[in-house]
Amino acid sequence: MLAWLVPLTCGAQLGSSPASPTEEIRPRIGLVLSGGGARGLAHVGVLKVLERERIPVDFIAGTSMGAIVGGLYASGLSAEQIESEVLRLDWGNVFASRVDRRELSQRRKEQDFEVSPLIEVGIDATGLKAPLGTVSSRGLESHLRRMTLPSRQFTNFDQLPTPFRAVATDMETGKPVILGGGDLATVLRSSMSVPGVFAPVEVDGRILGDGGLVNNTPVDVARSMGAQRLIVVNIGTPLSKRDTLNSFTGVTSQMINILTEQNVQQSLRSMKPEDVLIAPTLDNLTAADFDRGAEFVALGQLQAEALVLRMQDLKLSEADYARWKARRQQKITPAAPLSFVRFEGSKQTKPESRDDILETRAGDTFDIAKAERDATRLAATGDYLRADYRLVRTPEGGEGLVFDLDDKPWGPNYLQIGLDFSADSRGRSLFNLKLVHNRHWLDEHGSEWRNFLKVGTSPAMGTEWYRPMGWKLPDGLRGFVSASASLQSRRLSLHDDPEGPLSAELERKRRSLTLDLGTTWRELGEVRLGWVDEVYRDDPDLALASYAGPMSPLRWTERGWHLSAVFDQLDHAFFPTHGWRVEGNWIKGRSFGRGLAETGEVNHFEAQAQGAWSWGAHTLSAYTRIGLADGAQQLTPRYGLGGFQQLSGYEPFQVSGSQIALLRLGYQQRVANLYLTRGLVVGTSLEVGNAWDRPSDRGDGRMRKGMSLYLGADTAFGPVYSAVVYSPRVGATLMIFVGRP
Repeated sequence: MLAWLVPLTCGAQLGSSPASPTEEIRPRIGLVLSGGGARGLAHVGVLKVLERERIPVDFIAGTSMGAIVGGLYASGLSAEQIESEVLRLDWGNVFASRVDRRELSQRRKEQDFEVSPLIEVGIDATGLKAPLGTVSSRGLESHLRRMTLPSRQFTNFDQLPTPFRAVATDMETGKPVILGGGDLATVLRSSMSVPGVFAPVEVDGRILGDGGLVNNTPVDVARSMGAQRLIVVNIGTPLSKRDTLNSFTGVTSQMINILTEQNVQQSLRSMKPEDVLIAPTLDNLTAADFDRGAEFVALGQLQAEALVLRMQDLKLSEADYARWKARRQQKITPAAPLSFVRFEGSKQTKPESRDDILETRAGDTFDIAKAERDATRLAATGDYLRADYRLVRTPEGGEGLVFDLDDKPWGPNYLQIGLDFSADSRGRSLFNLKLVHNRHWLDEHGSEWRNFLKVGTSPAMGTEWYRPMGWKLPDGLRGFVSASASLQSRRLSLHDDPEGPLSAELERKRRSLTLDLGTTWRELGEVRLGWVDEVYRDDPDLALASYAGPMSPLRWTERGWHLSAVFDQLDHAFFPTHGWRVEGNWIKGRSFGRGLAETGEVNHFEAQAQGAWSWGAHTLSAYTRIGLADGAQQLTPRYGLGGFQQLSGYEPFQVSGSQIALLRLGYQQRVANLYLTRGLVVGTSLEVGNAWDRPSDRGDGRMRKGMSLYLGADTAFGPVYSAVVYSPRVGATLMIFVGRP
């Protein structure tokens, strides 16, 4: 972060420098900055030229992105500081739909493997409820908060280093709202609330949307502030051509552009001859091209330089400009201990019950890094549309920290949809449709009810009740209790010889009941200890002459204690580029029923681990999996290998037994950007593994091998792969699939 942000733990005061006679008689200059999304970064280039030419700005009025750039400049930042910040930002992360996956609770992380986190709707008695925007503003709000922190005591924007106004739209009345006070970061975000992209913001009881709908170039606002000469910068998006109007998105964007262009032309007609209009030619750059910030800045600077002669009479002498500039300087003063830390806004949750996740405490000296981490942890719960913080003055002159939490309007009942589909060149296919329901905050402790339904080739259903415990442990540990029940069915293809023909097909059904006591380890993971009762049924429905197993249905029960742990720090569930994940499950108990060679002890252990390491666009990964089933022997195999990257080339469960081991090494490279994805990747994997029925079988040293070469993308609907898989003993297969491999 910029050096000028390091000491921002407190308020700012303006320096004072008397004005010269020349300054007192010169015309007051107003700067008008229009909206236009990423195109608004061109405003920074214009500001650079104004500073270089020593042209002062006495008033600023801005809309949408123009309000953001103008508000930051009005707060006392220089054009160079703003440029450095906007070029440094990873805009993909700024607009990420949720916080970094590594910051999520383990419950939220686990859902990523079943359904896309990007597709979430609400449900209530009236039906389905959609989110208010397609892009998250959480990252943008965080950066605005950090950059405006020195000016937080100026709730009247006339008291800012440069008086400022932002324009928003009252979404209930359709009228413009001129914002001249309040919390600066919130005001800037309110002005940039593009319909369908960013959710509107509630300020003082009004629902505010993007100001561009009613006044995208607020010439009248700047003039009403007292400006005598105007410098107007118009970077609005031009109307689209016919060939882009062939989709719902294209038509919707054009409708917004038409409304905006109409009010822009009305504003431009009100300009006076002595006013200066700067309209940078932004070529094919769009309102969404935030990652091309340097180009926008350069084009804005180029157009402003072309009009320098028009602004020569506004130029100050070096001495006068130095005095004007000194009055804009911010002076940092020491911070005082926080008088309080509290939550405001949420009606659906009880955030006070989660105060143990916060680092900031009453009595601490304010630390911006801690406050941002605290806001991130609150956002990571998945309950809030907005989790922001602000410092407020107390009547005694101190400061307190308030976390503003806006509930998701489509909560607290959430639905997510997922899809599994695969087909290969050998004629095999699979299709599953998945539906996940989550009910958050059943009570003041934050209890949740989760339901899962899968229909298709491998049907399943399940339910879980989860309750955080009231007691809190040190070092970020927090206890919970969980009760769950599930049913699932899957078809298994058995081979007496994995390289030989199919011997039998059976349908394995499982009913599971669990009761767990566990603890979370902050965002690292969780550990569970509990009782498990599982009933299995194997129904052979295709048995060839070579099949040596049982011909009639088998049913058996496994009952006992289990200990499980999962720690997950992968940055993404699929196509990870950084991080690691380790999980294991141990079951100790008894088994009985018709499906076992004998009744007796159950002692099962399964574990897997993976890691990913990247440099640039390149990623190396490693994965290992083991399964050990000791005790009473089943008449049908418990574990299986096969399928994409689980011993590629073999079909699922083609290599099976009571014990398995697998090692995989992988490489992938990001090769292209792709709309609605994290990018297109090409990758390969090498795998070695095997399965055994008895420990003594492991001594023969035989290992089976597989490999894959794939093209893939992590999309809003889940991972998509197109692959060639190969095993030396089986051959090559072409396959395509969507969902979890």
